[in-house]
Amino acid sequence: MAREIKFSLVYRDMWQSSGKYQPRVDQLQQIAPVIIDMGCFARVETNGGAFEQVNLLYGENPNIAVRAFTKPLRSAGIQTHMLDRGLNGLRMNPVPADVRKMMYKVKHAQGVDITRIFCGLNDARNIIPSIRYAKAGGMIPQASLCITYSAIHTVKYYVDLAVQLIREGAQEICLKDMAGIGRPHSLGQIVKGIKEQYPKIPIQYHGHTGPGFSVASMLEVAKHGADYLDVAIEPLSWGMVHPDVITIQAMLKDAGFSVPDINMDAYMEARRLTQSFIDEFLGYFIDPGNKVMTSLLVGCGLPGGMMGSMMADLKGMHNAINLALRQHHKKEVAFNDLVVQLFREVEYVWPKLGYPPLVTPFSQYVKNIALMNILSLAKDEPRFSMIDKDSWNMILGKTGQLPGPLAPEIVELAKKNGLEFYIGDPQDAFPDELDRFRADMKAKGWDTGKDEEELFEYAMHERQYLDYRSGVAKERFEHDLEAAKEKAGAPIVVTRPVVEIPKIEVEKVIENHPKAQPVHAPVRGQILWTYEPYGASVAPEEGSAVKEGDALCFVQAYYGVEPVRSHFTGKIVSAFAKQGDTVEKGEIIAFVE
Repeated sequence: MAREIKFSLVYRDMWQSSGKYQPRVDQLQQIAPVIIDMGCFARVETNGGAFEQVNLLYGENPNIAVRAFTKPLRSAGIQTHMLDRGLNGLRMNPVPADVRKMMYKVKHAQGVDITRIFCGLNDARNIIPSIRYAKAGGMIPQASLCITYSAIHTVKYYVDLAVQLIREGAQEICLKDMAGIGRPHSLGQIVKGIKEQYPKIPIQYHGHTGPGFSVASMLEVAKHGADYLDVAIEPLSWGMVHPDVITIQAMLKDAGFSVPDINMDAYMEARRLTQSFIDEFLGYFIDPGNKVMTSLLVGCGLPGGMMGSMMADLKGMHNAINLALRQHHKKEVAFNDLVVQLFREVEYVWPKLGYPPLVTPFSQYVKNIALMNILSLAKDEPRFSMIDKDSWNMILGKTGQLPGPLAPEIVELAKKNGLEFYIGDPQDAFPDELDRFRADMKAKGWDTGKDEEELFEYAMHERQYLDYRSGVAKERFEHDLEAAKEKAGAPIVVTRPVVEIPKIEVEKVIENHPKAQPVHAPVRGQILWTYEPYGASVAPEEGSAVKEGDALCFVQAYYGVEPVRSHFTGKIVSAFAKQGDTVEKGEIIAFVE
């Protein structure tokens, strides 16, 4: 009898890998019955990871969206699953243990069956507690292996990790091939090694199509015992997303596997509906480049899910890099050449940073370091001159143990900056916080919500939840959408620097002060010239003295306050951003001469 392979539709990850926003709750309610009618999906990915944070960003309550999407699917016998970042929960930075525990009770109550738990460093210490919390909350814990390709990440490395996680209570294993760079043969051997020891443990494969391996990988893992494959549907399949279910179903059927039939009428309706969501507003925030596959990803290993944000960062930094090149009498770089340059820089810095698997949030940290290195080199400064707080936390071991050793130059840089390496359990560095949020909601007169889901949302995404409740998020999104609609035709990625600095103003400063150097925003957020805890003053006047290493001002980022330090001793000759202005990563805040 032919062995059965089941499919999971990663509907929300399709959007995450394509652009900035997710479908609204009303759109999810429209697509759910059509997904059911397709008749080929045993599972659907419904929420988790960045998806729920995105709901907040455009002013929608993610709790309502999750309940609305999971209900019809579960009623039809389809299992629902979510993306779970282990120590980081549903956000980019670590979460206190009491909030992590609460997440599983809330998500189970909202109709989510399975949690896909991963640690971007493959540190079992960040996964094992979530396995236990998930079971206590009534969910199925699916422990993930973050797949990458290096001398360290061998078949034995992954099989041993899977065995450890199964022994600690994982009921399923996922091969999370977020960049699609896992080599097909090796992936097959990983599945084989796990199944030889635990033949009844379900294994699910998740692979993005970016560099082109994933179709072959799906055949290999199926041959060696995988049970579930993550697939997509048009018009968002392929490119940086996932293989289309039609192709994978036909391939496996030919190979002799038992696979479900696809109701093509329903498939075409799902395709039409998805396209209508793109046409309505989501397409304005999709980068056309994310529909293209590229073998350049084989070397750098960047994941499909971060391509939208990466292209936005590059576009924001392009002018700043070219400005630095002009100031130092170097040839400017075209945008496409900058993309290739970034890929190469990621490939260069990755081993020096201890081979962290390039998955959220560590892919962003490695990308950020590489991008700032490119800017530093354009300014004739050494690499690693600008490293943000989150990236340092990764380097110092505060979020988990790196798979490989750090390069001596990185260790030396940490010592030079007076930073200490952390060797304890990452969770111990982040004490419980639920009582604080509960008290704050009571003081504000806010209801904690059904199954205390509003309390959970506030504790998980504090900054974004406040913006959602105040209406700021909705207002910001509507501004972004209007700006996008003013642009012509095809879907684009919209980045909206609030501080728009005309090129002529920048050139004027350079003309009057040829030795002046720009100070760039290290992250996206609000400028704070006045910030009492750190003693920042009001926005400086021209001529104000600045010392190298001093905090010129601060940026209120999503995770906290990030100082903006001057890399030069001198005086301020121009300051563009005002108190409260929003700046994009890489934007020029001021010039120092």
